[in-house]
Amino acid sequence: MSNQPLAERLRPVSLDDFIGQKHLVGEDAVIRKMIGSGRLSSFILWGPPGVGKTTLAKIIANTMNRPFYILSAINSGVKDIRDVIEKAKNNRFFSAQNPILFIDEIHRFSKAQQDSLLGAVEQGVITLIGATTENPSFEVISPLLSRCQVYVLKSLEKEDLLILLDRALTRDTDLSKINIVIQEEEALLRFSGGDARKLLNVLELVINAAGGTEAEKVIITNELVTEKLQENLALYDKNGEMHYDIISAFIKSIRGGDPDAAVYYLARMLEGGEDVKFIARRLLVLSAEDIGLANPNALLLAQSTFDAVHKIGMPESRIILSECAIYLATSPKSNSAYSAIDAALAEVKLSGHLPVPLHLRNAPTKLMKQLGYGEEYKYAHSYEGHFVDQDFLPEKILNKNFYQPQDNPNEQKILERLRLWWKKRF
Repeated sequence: MSNQPLAERLRPVSLDDFIGQKHLVGEDAVIRKMIGSGRLSSFILWGPPGVGKTTLAKIIANTMNRPFYILSAINSGVKDIRDVIEKAKNNRFFSAQNPILFIDEIHRFSKAQQDSLLGAVEQGVITLIGATTENPSFEVISPLLSRCQVYVLKSLEKEDLLILLDRALTRDTDLSKINIVIQEEEALLRFSGGDARKLLNVLELVINAAGGTEAEKVIITNELVTEKLQENLALYDKNGEMHYDIISAFIKSIRGGDPDAAVYYLARMLEGGEDVKFIARRLLVLSAEDIGLANPNALLLAQSTFDAVHKIGMPESRIILSECAIYLATSPKSNSAYSAIDAALAEVKLSGHLPVPLHLRNAPTKLMKQLGYGEEYKYAHSYEGHFVDQDFLPEKILNKNFYQPQDNPNEQKILERLRLWWKKRF
């Protein structure tokens, strides 16, 4: 048996063998056209793990016969980048083609590291191909982003994964010698989560755990896959099905007011290597969706948490995330802001774009004034209590209520104020 992992043994070496991403590499698609023309511009591949970002970069370099350098943002610094750029400059005399610098997980590069790439990319010393699982708009500095196209890769579809399974069983030197029957593939596909590398890793693990040899027949069922994975894999996988289960339990524990469960599931995620920025983003959304106006400070704390973990990283971020999770879990809850905007959006879809009342419109021109724009508008600050009763909604939905204050101390005060202002409307 080969010591090389199955995923590496089956790595495609040409576009024709590449599975998925037809919108980028299919006939007449942008990357295939770029390769065919011989003119390659810098770009960033954004997509989930295991969909072919590294493989695609290697295929491009191989097909175009370009020198290829690869750096990982996890263990490379500014010095490594400068060394590659210097090599590229020195080799320009021996090669007419710009070398390709592939940077895996480019979103993990600091601003200084990304800055060090700018000159070489702009001058054409290197052609940059970056790979990221995070939105480049947030993680890549604007000057570098403006010099690169961004291409989005998608999780592999069921049909793609089935093709990959067939290739593994028929083309791989080791597996093709074993009598393997995939009786049920649902669990294999589900645990892969659209990730080709994970699918092959799971397949290899199950076959090895089931004692697959040339003399032994292996029948793969959903039950077998689940059983062998539970025996061999960690209980948290930040890219797989368990990822969604744990983050769901985390959010629901906070929503349900249980700080102990919240920090437990937080610990599960941190121990499993989850990105702290992903956790902070979910807390930011939760603070508005589930706490909202019951405690507006929750959103401020969640925003501060996101900023802090973005700057600090692990292991210290665990303390900041714990503080935020406990604060949100023990805070009063309200989804009134969430419900209000959804109700308003539903009304817009139902009634269309109703005309804004004339008295609320600006009147920058004489004609607009003649048409009554801004006429009879009452300036609230000119009235007692900085309030005056007037209509703001379009006439067709004049007394519609989208915001419904909920039963918590803060919103009960809001409700009292609204009733004082609007009398019978609330």
